Amino acid sequence: MEKIQKIKELVESVEKDAVAFYEKGNKAAGTRIRNAMQQLKVVAQEVRQEVTAKKNAK
Repeated sequence: MEKIQKIKELVESVEKDAVAFYEKGNKAAGTRIRNAMQQLKVVAQEVRQEVTAKKNAK
């Protein structure tokens, strides 16, 4: 469950940058968004692997 919490935290942290990028045109915020999305991808893949391993163990 800690990885799910990390996903929530990453999404919350990117919201401020999303406003800055989409509404204000801040290009640096776009870079931070892309970085956060990459981190989300990594954590999501880890969750998928854990779920699969736990499912197949039973």
